[in-house]
Amino acid sequence: MGMFDDSLDEALANKVTRPAPKSAPAQMRFLVRQLRGTRPVAELLGVSQRTVERYVKDQIKRPRPELAARLAAEVRRRWQPRVRQRARKQAATSTGIVIETRARFGFTAAPGSTDDARIRLITQHLPPAYAARLFDAQTQGATDRELRSIAAEGLQEEYFKDRGRRAAGLSVEFTDVDYVEFDI
Repeated sequence: MGMFDDSLDEALANKVTRPAPKSAPAQMRFLVRQLRGTRPVAELLGVSQRTVERYVKDQIKRPRPELAARLAAEVRRRWQPRVRQRARKQAATSTGIVIETRARFGFTAAPGSTDDARIRLITQHLPPAYAARLFDAQTQGATDRELRSIAAEGLQEEYFKDRGRRAAGLSVEFTDVDYVEFDI
């Protein structure tokens, strides 16, 4: 997973209506219910099936830090899928998505303009079409580079070209991304 993929997942995770299980045994029980058995959970987390069974029975309560991180990430990814799907559909059809990023933006533009790349902090609302493209690419397993390309195109059209009202021949390069956050 990359920075853009993680940020899209985090934006969807912020739309959940109930808190996810916090303790390791509760998280393990949730995954066992979701994956219908202890063996798939053990394979997913890279531990033995017996270890999963011990967590389910509350015999082990505190996982190693790396297991705790994997466990929390898998629970967060699977928590309230219908709520996430509804938020994704709403963003892709009506509300759009907000992107906040600090990155280096360079330009290919008309002669006489400054095309030196510089770091900018940009917060911009992207219309539903770009949100739909981002989510479709993410579900199809797009790389971080492809997601960045879609976001760059959206920022180019919405922020730099102002929906076609200025800078007609402008082409934007989106590089050296410091951070990126999405909000739905």
